[in-house]
Amino acid sequence: MPSDTVRVIYRKYDGSAHRDYPARLLTEDDLGVWLGVTAGTASVYHGRPSVEQIPFVLLVPHQAWWTGMFNPPPRTSEVYCDITTPARWEGDDTVHLIDLDLDVVRRRATGLVELRDEDEFAEHRVRFGYPDEAVAQARAAATRLLTALGDGTEPFASAYRTWLALVV
Repeated sequence: MPSDTVRVIYRKYDGSAHRDYPARLLTEDDLGVWLGVTAGTASVYHGRPSVEQIPFVLLVPHQAWWTGMFNPPPRTSEVYCDITTPARWEGDDTVHLIDLDLDVVRRRATGLVELRDEDEFAEHRVRFGYPDEAVAQARAAATRLLTALGDGTEPFASAYRTWLALVV
């Protein structure tokens, strides 16, 4: 991936805007593509202009149904995983993801790992007509992440710390 800037575009299943921001390519390894976003980065959130207040690192795994956002303090979530369709790359400088609502989060203060937005997932499954295969893949990814965020599986133990240090 020769470009050092990657545009990250998340949409909802119906195609509506969710998040859109530029990120710096940090590296690509066997875990996926690591992207860094610094504080002050202009972004779009739910179709409205925004500015990132806290830096983060995004891991876009190879062929997985999730992305992982790794956050420094003062964010209360140390790790925030969005359940998504597998990444679709447009060239080497744009990545498209469909957010499937479910999130798996590890809280910084307590280490508690929780599944979030099940109600939104159920509502959008009906409203947007999620295919059964997408539902099964989303639930399976959430189940795997609930375990991995709690048991020290990489990249959720320490692999991300090297990359996060580059954006804080």
